[in-house]
Amino acid sequence: MKKIHIILQGKGGVGKSLIAATIAQYKASKGQETICIDTDPVNATFGGYKALNVRRLNIIEGDEINPRNFDAMVEVIAQSKNDVIIDNGASSFVPMSHYLISNQVPALLAEMGFDLIIHTVVTGGQALLDTINGFAHLTSQFPKEATFIVWLNPYWGPVEHEGKGFEAMKAYQSNKSKVAAIVKIPQLKAETFGRDFSDMLQSRLTFDEALAMDSLTIMSRQRLKLVKTEMFAQMDSAAVL
Repeated sequence: MKKIHIILQGKGGVGKSLIAATIAQYKASKGQETICIDTDPVNATFGGYKALNVRRLNIIEGDEINPRNFDAMVEVIAQSKNDVIIDNGASSFVPMSHYLISNQVPALLAEMGFDLIIHTVVTGGQALLDTINGFAHLTSQFPKEATFIVWLNPYWGPVEHEGKGFEAMKAYQSNKSKVAAIVKIPQLKAETFGRDFSDMLQSRLTFDEALAMDSLTIMSRQRLKLVKTEMFAQMDSAAVL
């Protein structure tokens, strides 16, 4: 079945666009074409990846988000013969979630022959509790037609609370039946791997684009290749992808 990948998390700056771009690149590495959509009305980071041909969906009318504009997203999905990847911003998290649930979009997608996969992020540091709460809210509110993949992002600090890792936390234990896979974004040493990875992301480059750049040093390309290999290997293990 074709899959609809939607990245949802109410906290900004936790790596949602990184996840959307990584999924698109992973699919391309398997020879699969995708339709990429950016619905973020404020920071359309995903839309900045020219190599991924991301479409912008305008959901703003005047100064407000008009949930009806999400209808256009469903029309694109309905006509797609390929997987669809949708990056949704923090500012539109509540409207998008409410739209999907209140309009029973997960059931509608299932009727049309699509699997709905919701990707959400849990990060460390000060955003830990906010992202944990976001995860718990999503898994408790969405119907059975939605499958979840959790991405653990240690960029702001270890993903742990009171000595417990994510998989030992109550929020996960209470909802783990809805989680198909956990992908751990690598903890990257700032001076080497972290700097190379950050530079690539800020330039909105795909792994393949960066690896083909003669302007990068041999070791910068080597480190990016290792990060790509590690992330894609984890995604290989997530059968639902």
